Amino acid sequence: MWRVLLSGAVLFPSLFIILRKTLPLVFRRWSDADVVLVSERLVSSVHAIMATTAGIIVVSSCRENVITNRHWLATSFVLDYGVPYMAYDLFAMYLSHYYRFRVKGHEDYRGHSLRTISLFVRKEFLLVLHHFALLTILLPFTLFFRNDQGDFFIGCLFLTEISTPFVSLGKILIQVGLQECWLHKANGCMVLLSFFLCRIVLFPYMYWVYGEHYGLPVYAVPLHIPLYANLGNMCILTPQLYWFILLCLKGYRLYRRQRNTNHQDSTSSLHTKAE
Repeated sequence: MWRVLLSGAVLFPSLFIILRKTLPLVFRRWSDADVVLVSERLVSSVHAIMATTAGIIVVSSCRENVITNRHWLATSFVLDYGVPYMAYDLFAMYLSHYYRFRVKGHEDYRGHSLRTISLFVRKEFLLVLHHFALLTILLPFTLFFRNDQGDFFIGCLFLTEISTPFVSLGKILIQVGLQECWLHKANGCMVLLSFFLCRIVLFPYMYWVYGEHYGLPVYAVPLHIPLYANLGNMCILTPQLYWFILLCLKGYRLYRRQRNTNHQDSTSSLHTKAE
């Protein structure tokens, strides 16, 4: 009974609904778009913390032999929380997209329809594709094609969620008008660092660990593992590279804007003193 109540299929939608009901009581001036966005981000952070914890447990338990060591969480977490979360998150992202454009007054968003769904898929195509790739690649690989091997690497994939709470915190800080505070700037640095280490560097690290186990150089590992494993890694890694580039560009624009603002303030101050 408790397992059913705590499963992702119940936990994530229930938490999302509770947040949607309670946040307007605290932030009375927030629009529906604000409430849905923050609710979605908070639930994402909860899932990310759970996934990171599961990943740390699996990786630390399977370090002795990265191929044959087993841990029940590697499969159980994917079934009980990973798959339900991905399905829920697609719906939550659609709601966030819908209310964001509805608040802006777009005529196409006067009600839910196939058109609003189509517009969402086109606008957020890469995110939707990423979710479907995880559901159609990671799930079958975890359940059917591993031959009860490689729990260590499944745990590593859980660790890609480490950056999610920082990304969510950044959006929430902007939502509450704290984008100019030191916390937002420090969090931005943590977003870039955690995203780079756990969503990009993690993949060559897994290849290196596999090569160390079999005594292979890193460049020979792709030829030693099944094609579907390489394709799965590429499907997951490619959008991460794209998003990391976007994060870097956004950080650079914010840095330049802050620098220009400081320069203008110092110039105004000098003119004031001169007068």
